[in-house]
Amino acid sequence: NQPCFVRNNELLLSVRMAGDNQNDIYLLNLEKKTKLQVTKTAESEYSPILMPDKFHFSCVRVELDPNQTQRLWRFPLSRQNNGKPVFEYLVDVGYHEWLDAARVVLFIVAEPANYMVVADTRDGSTQQLTSDVGRCFKKLPNGNIAYIHKATDKTWFIKELDAQTLRSEIIAPTLPGSEDFAVLKNGTFLMGRGTKLFKLQPGKDDDWVETGDFREYNFSSITRLSVSDDGKLALVGGG
Repeated sequence: NQPCFVRNNELLLSVRMAGDNQNDIYLLNLEKKTKLQVTKTAESEYSPILMPDKFHFSCVRVELDPNQTQRLWRFPLSRQNNGKPVFEYLVDVGYHEWLDAARVVLFIVAEPANYMVVADTRDGSTQQLTSDVGRCFKKLPNGNIAYIHKATDKTWFIKELDAQTLRSEIIAPTLPGSEDFAVLKNGTFLMGRGTKLFKLQPGKDDDWVETGDFREYNFSSITRLSVSDDGKLALVGGG
């Protein structure tokens, strides 16, 4: 689940193996057809992404305390140590994406609505940006962040967060009910609905264009997507 390319032929995944009670992070090498367990903990780790330094990845760890605290952690790809929290006191983290080497955009799990903050690793400060966001954040080729804003129960938009001003602009409506997407190097968005894959290139496409159907792989819906720099596409199917 939750794939993330770290190199063109290497992919991080959050995996629960048969017989285990928790998720660990694995590194798949597509060229060598090998898998390497990167974390082996009593806790669960989810949503791995490569950090800006290219030598570490960050992920959300669900800790073993009674509250099942969700905290952002960082680990070396080399497995030289057991990792450490990115922020000591910032909790309830659901998802994330790095804005730059020092700042990270976080999805915070909360009631009555989840919300998005930008947090600074240099001083631990946070700034709340907006609420009612989706779980998918992606870095754009221009350095900004794309995310989903759920304006109403049925009206969702892909928005672009400016890395400098922290202001957001609408890019396009999502496919109905879809909140996971990937972004190609030319800025084209990919999004799934059911077993079908769609693309939208802002400024060129007026609406989502169907590009493929994956029903032959025996799943009912595309739930997660990741794209490598050389154009490989990893999909997770549900059902």
